[in-house]
Amino acid sequence: MPGRLITLSVWFFLLSTSAGAAADGMTMAGDFGNYPMGRDGSGTSWVPDATPMDGLHSISGDWMLMLHGSLALADTQQSGPRGASATYSQSMLMGAARRDLGDSTLTLRAMVSADPVNGAAGYPLLFQTGETANGRDPLVDRQHPHNLFMEIAAAYSRTLSDVASLFVYAAPVGEPALGPPAFPHRRTDDPNPEAPLSHHHIDSTHISFGVLTTGLISGHWKLEGSAFNGREPDQHRSALELRRLDSWSTRLSFNPGSDLALQVSTGRLASPEGLHPSVSVVRTTASVLHEHRLGAVVASTTLAFGRNKPSEGRPTDAWLLSEALRIGPRQTLYARFERVGYDELPSINDLTQSPIIRKGSLGYQVDFAQWGPLHFEGGAVASRYWIPPAISAVYGLSPDSWTLYLRARIAP
Repeated sequence: MPGRLITLSVWFFLLSTSAGAAADGMTMAGDFGNYPMGRDGSGTSWVPDATPMDGLHSISGDWMLMLHGSLALADTQQSGPRGASATYSQSMLMGAARRDLGDSTLTLRAMVSADPVNGAAGYPLLFQTGETANGRDPLVDRQHPHNLFMEIAAAYSRTLSDVASLFVYAAPVGEPALGPPAFPHRRTDDPNPEAPLSHHHIDSTHISFGVLTTGLISGHWKLEGSAFNGREPDQHRSALELRRLDSWSTRLSFNPGSDLALQVSTGRLASPEGLHPSVSVVRTTASVLHEHRLGAVVASTTLAFGRNKPSEGRPTDAWLLSEALRIGPRQTLYARFERVGYDELPSINDLTQSPIIRKGSLGYQVDFAQWGPLHFEGGAVASRYWIPPAISAVYGLSPDSWTLYLRARIAP
């Protein structure tokens, strides 16, 4: 395992240093229309216009190129009878190339992750559920790894007027128009090495093997719809699991000012879990992202809601509130609070109501060194869970967790 991580680190560094210098102060339009480039989030989602652009940007002929990524090594301790400890890695490398064609724009994207080196069972995370590690049993109290291929996509947009445009996004692997930007791409959740418990209520479709999205943008508004493959990835994390586009979603986004991004979305996921192929889920989400500067402090906020209504069983809701305060160029203080309803935890089949889990996390990160485009960061996050008495015999009275991590990140 250490040898594979060292090899990955060398490969990652060589790619990062070959990307070219950062292009500071670029005022290019977005990938899908005539709006600030900083508004583009993951997939076709929007973040606040004021969000700083991470990664390196350069120009090569008629193409604008972007490279962004990070590699983290984390050690986590999850307490209680179902807790565990583990050392794991997290990584993401994303490249994009964009070319303007008169009143049209072509964008190509690719994003990969080395998370499969952790094994199909991922890393310990109390109360996290979803997907499988062996094709027979659901993952419970563990966070699945990201797939080797996280996005392979092409987007074409055509300008209709100074403020309006049409676009098409097609991806063998990509993100449909459902939910806010995926948590690794939200400024509030990027520093935290633990995935949100609300992930499978809010943004789990960010890796879908087959997506076709069309949308209309007019000024601060965007209306879009997607056809996509609703099945979540299986335990074969390095494979392309292409299936027919059996699911749909629609999303309305609104950026009323440079500091806000709002969205509401709904969709039907056909057979999302391979272990329960007869069950489909209607998912509804809403979110607010806020970005604001207070002197030397940049405050980022996410408030999100998600509801899963399965065709069999009880609906469950999730709420997420996360905050990141970037203090000067090197320090980040961040927090997350979640309230999540479950129907997949052990020993709950006899409960008349779905148990509600609350989790609060507080973390700190410091950028302690830089080598060319690589920033080296270290941090820690501690979490506390509040659980109903009905499941305390399984999880203990007051489970908690803490995680320490080191991370290398590509940044200007």
